[in-house]
Amino acid sequence: MTGGTGAEGVLVVVATPIGNLDDLSPRAARTLAEADLVVCEDTRRTRKLLSACGMTAPPLLSANDHTEAGRIGAVLERLRRGETVAVVSDAGVPGISDPGERLVRAAVGEGFDVTVVPGPSAALSGLVVSGLPTGRFFFEGFLPRRGAGREERLAALADEEHTIVCYEAPHRLARTLADLAAALGGDRRVALCRELTKLYEETWRGTLAEAVRRVAEVAPRGEYVVVIAGAPKSWIVDDDHLTTAVSRLVAEGSTTRDAVAEVAAAYDVSKRRVYDLATRGRDANRG
Repeated sequence: MTGGTGAEGVLVVVATPIGNLDDLSPRAARTLAEADLVVCEDTRRTRKLLSACGMTAPPLLSANDHTEAGRIGAVLERLRRGETVAVVSDAGVPGISDPGERLVRAAVGEGFDVTVVPGPSAALSGLVVSGLPTGRFFFEGFLPRRGAGREERLAALADEEHTIVCYEAPHRLARTLADLAAALGGDRRVALCRELTKLYEETWRGTLAEAVRRVAEVAPRGEYVVVIAGAPKSWIVDDDHLTTAVSRLVAEGSTTRDAVAEVAAAYDVSKRRVYDLATRGRDANRG
């Protein structure tokens, strides 16, 4: 895989362990050992990983959240020489709430091959042990820490019907759970997955309200994957469905008032919303 032959270079995205070093695949280890350059989030952590696996570290180049954009030119130059450049983060898959996305985008834009060595993922690991539906899910990653951006994301999550996966640091977990409970409802199911694949791995399951109480009693430790149940279908029913339901009941002999009350109760929405839709449809038919 070494360069210098005049061939086009290759950027390889390499997943690394999220805690247990045994999870580094043989292919990942071989790729890192043979790379001409390894771009990493923290050179000290990557050098420690390689040393623990019995490898002599190839040249390392740091590219964290603050410096990734500035490293693009150097990486592209290495690729133009025909070299193989591996990209890793401190843990998991680069580009997923970690640096790497901008390097990949730049390499793709220049026409270089980009390949992946898959492996550990905190998001997927938390999802599959949560006990919540896994068929479709929404990955939120880290919520904005403050301001309107955080409020907007929380409001959007309240209506998200698929299982939601978030990341959170221990010192911010209590506030995030309180905000999630306020925005999504305290009865929403949640799994708190901490230290996945590590010695003190733990998954706690309950409601958001119970989670708020738990972290007030037991100080959070370690990095968390927070997996939250999606919104019940009744919370996101569309206007056309409500209008059709009222019209069907009226056609069967119910008064508009009774039909509105029954539909509002059945779909857990406000009577005002259903009444406005019903009268709007009635007025349109008269017109």
